[in-house]
Amino acid sequence: MPAALLVTVSPRLPALLGADGWRAVSGPRSVVALPGAGAEAAMLRSAGVAVEELPDAAAVTARADDVVCLASPDEAAALPGVPAVAGAPEPPGARLLDVVRVMDRLRSPGGCPWDAEQTHASLRGYLLEEAHEAYDAIVDDDRTAMREELGDVLLQVVFHARVAQEDAARGFDVDDVAGDLVDKLVRRHPHVFGDAGPRDVAQVEAGWEEIKKAEKQRRSPTEGVSRSQPAASWGAALVRRAGRAGLPTPEPAELADASPEALGERLLAVVAAAEARGWDVEDALREAVRRYAGELDAAAADRPDRGTSA
Repeated sequence: MPAALLVTVSPRLPALLGADGWRAVSGPRSVVALPGAGAEAAMLRSAGVAVEELPDAAAVTARADDVVCLASPDEAAALPGVPAVAGAPEPPGARLLDVVRVMDRLRSPGGCPWDAEQTHASLRGYLLEEAHEAYDAIVDDDRTAMREELGDVLLQVVFHARVAQEDAARGFDVDDVAGDLVDKLVRRHPHVFGDAGPRDVAQVEAGWEEIKKAEKQRRSPTEGVSRSQPAASWGAALVRRAGRAGLPTPEPAELADASPEALGERLLAVVAAAEARGWDVEDALREAVRRYAGELDAAAADRPDRGTSA
């Protein structure tokens, strides 16, 4: 066959060409396109570039002239030995578009009946379950499991966003979720994206808290702290927030343990003793934390400024 050059295009980013792609189609060779590059062919025609569409790889090899052939990666594989350039290099994160596309297919008519009937309420337990499994994989330093479980957490995010998209009154979609996250990250890192200047870790944490305070305008020190997390984590979060706000914190117990490992053993012994009495340690601690949360809200309400720096 005459000289040919393959320009591979991205099925995830249709009608886009990078610099190498544009250089290739702007040369003296005839431009042809296989079916997987139909969007790029239409885009080039609108820019004044003549493009002939061909049905398959055999039609490319049958050409008598030198050509630049636009093709998807799968179509390019049918032309082994033909030089190729990446016409539309995919940026990091491009496969996230596949996740959104697959979820849309599952949720749409003709998709999966189970996925189609799910709601935020029916899915909420899976979000916690998958987050716990990802946590376990991280603790175990199991990179294979971590990769899988983080994917399951991502699935829950995309699933909830797809469900929300269908709510005509209060809807949002995955782009809204991503956009809010990007805005938050930029806003909370003025030392990176703004003019706050360099900061050390302590200054970053202090600045983060000040920005959060301005953003949230919390009415109480307990607002925004998840009540569904384990009781120990819930209590620790409230104690930290109360300390920053100058509100009362529980009287610390005498901690004679020499290490976190020793403390863990002592706490396990407490769990065993409570179990022997038929007591649920999680419920007992949760009730204590719930009472403490009420005390914090009351203490904040009694302050003259009625505010919180938590």
